[in-house]
Amino acid sequence: MPRATIEEVAALAGVSRSTVSRVVNGSTAVSSDALAAVQKAIAELGYAPNRAARSLASRQTRAIGLVVPEDTTRFFGDPYLASVVAGISSRLADSDYILNLLIANDDRGEKMTRFVRNGGVDAAIIVSHHTSDSFVERIAESVPVVFGGRPSSVRESDIIIDVDNLTAAREAVRHLIALGRRRIATITGTMTMAVSVDRRDGFLAALADAGLEPAGEIDGDFSEQGGADAAQRLLTQPDRPDAVFVASDLMARGAIGVLRAVGLRVPEDVAVIGFDDSALAVASDLTSVRQPMFQQGEMLAELIIDELAGRHPAPLTLLPTELVVRGSAPAV
Repeated sequence: MPRATIEEVAALAGVSRSTVSRVVNGSTAVSSDALAAVQKAIAELGYAPNRAARSLASRQTRAIGLVVPEDTTRFFGDPYLASVVAGISSRLADSDYILNLLIANDDRGEKMTRFVRNGGVDAAIIVSHHTSDSFVERIAESVPVVFGGRPSSVRESDIIIDVDNLTAAREAVRHLIALGRRRIATITGTMTMAVSVDRRDGFLAALADAGLEPAGEIDGDFSEQGGADAAQRLLTQPDRPDAVFVASDLMARGAIGVLRAVGLRVPEDVAVIGFDDSALAVASDLTSVRQPMFQQGEMLAELIIDELAGRHPAPLTLLPTELVVRGSAPAV
């Protein structure tokens, strides 16, 4: 007779797959009615979870998966991701949990999804997600998750740590306007990501407030080469921008390299603002929006530990940002 599945238990109990997972994992973050319904369905179906890797006593792996839907080049080359992972690792070092790193820009063959759904980790932290990452949704239905950054589609049960990207971008572009810049362009991140949409929308809102039209909008895919390619395209426009808001420091470094290579001065000819305030910003004398990346990582780990312990974290935590002014767009 085929083994009953967790989906069949969820359907019979009238709850989500993640609720069944919480009950099986011993989490207290389940209502008494849902707990009773799941336990009754498990008994009726004779459901036995596949937990070969788990302790039979605790039914826990004591492992948390860090799911990063990116290719390895982006993961290992992006200062934002490096800082967030450092924060996660720092917090987990003081806990009983270990970190399993799961990197994939897609999950062909469902290998990552199966690993999580078959009990490879107790919970997951998901960062850098795209609208096309449908496997992320299946992971979120399988185990408790916390999102670093707003997902493109937010569910009522989602736990999210983020910054107000729209407001932060708006303030950065207002700074450029206050410097007297009127032909302002933007180099966006990958537009399948909510963070990129929010930063682009903040850019447009600041221009609208000032009665200005954008001088260009090009996707730089959050890479240094993408930032360089976007800057090249901006320079082919008939009316060259006199300022550029760039959605990450890494892209900004690529853009500044191109501007200087063609003889343009930063900031005299083109002012540039980045986003993250990473070590790259300091090294490049780049004006940048500071977001607390290491702290975000620490809090992601803290909240997933709280979720596993049934302490019910708040659904949304917004961390503060600050515009750090340096030589690429100095104050007047």
